[in-house]
Amino acid sequence: MYPLFRSLLFRLDPEFAHHLTLQLIHIAGIEPIHSILRAIYSAPSKPVNAFGLTFKNPVGLAAGYDKDAIAIKGLSALGFGHVEVGTVTPKPQPGNPRPRVFRLPEDEAVINRMGFPGKGMQYVSDQLSVIGRRSVRIGVNLGKNKDTPLEEAANDYVTLMKVFAPLADYLTINISSPNTVGLRGLQGREMLENLLGQINAERGTWSRKCPILVKIAPDLSEEELDDAIGVILDKGMDGIIATNTTLAREGLRSKYQRESGGLSGRPLRARSEALLRQAVKHANGKVPIVSVGGIMSPEDAKRRLELGATLIQIYTGLIYYGPGLVNQTLVEQ
Repeated sequence: MYPLFRSLLFRLDPEFAHHLTLQLIHIAGIEPIHSILRAIYSAPSKPVNAFGLTFKNPVGLAAGYDKDAIAIKGLSALGFGHVEVGTVTPKPQPGNPRPRVFRLPEDEAVINRMGFPGKGMQYVSDQLSVIGRRSVRIGVNLGKNKDTPLEEAANDYVTLMKVFAPLADYLTINISSPNTVGLRGLQGREMLENLLGQINAERGTWSRKCPILVKIAPDLSEEELDDAIGVILDKGMDGIIATNTTLAREGLRSKYQRESGGLSGRPLRARSEALLRQAVKHANGKVPIVSVGGIMSPEDAKRRLELGATLIQIYTGLIYYGPGLVNQTLVEQ
């Protein structure tokens, strides 16, 4: 039925359609709908160990879908092994002006320039506090507020860490979104060393270990990637998420190809796979790598795992192929 549902959704404004589906999934967290969905989308158990945690399967939902953690219970019924919420910022912020999301159906892609809109850490922490027992691992993707200078970005991340470390299974340091001016500058060696040094110092004060991952961009040069991974390993981070959206536009056919923002979906596949190969080689088994970007089919997912990813995440693939993609991916592994 999803192709029919998709044809209806694609007649709506992309951002409105997203909020509509998110609200429907939120409602799906209520019984008996939740149990019915779990039966429909039941996925085989394929446990994976990573970052000192056990995931019931390797397929997760990437950050950006459920920014304010309002639909975790409904999403858990779709078969995911983990759900990453956010990006969360310390203070609420509206994000960039609309329109800021564009579908590219000819390319099976999306361009977004959202800019971390959200209700802020207090709202999201309240949401996570009342969830109770959950059947999926929960990650929280952390970002700085738009008006926070890069030189003070560590303060935002440390503030968020203190709030979410007791509530999440893992935390992701997002320094790779192209939609917050200057944010990607934090991936440079000097700024990254300073940022992760302060993050590591904060983590050293915790009594409970909460794994910390770093999400990197697909547009890094080979030298920049090697530098970033070197710092990530040196500062004792627990994992890498590769990759965020890209600024590249090669080979697109859509009339929206010149819109600014991060590109996701099928055109990102080759770039994300190439970066995964390099990241796996450089990390050399020292930390697990989560692969995301351009995973649109079970075959794409299988290839990422064969290339050395420990876990994978999907998002744009759901827009084009629906929630059945999770079950398909696990069945065909």
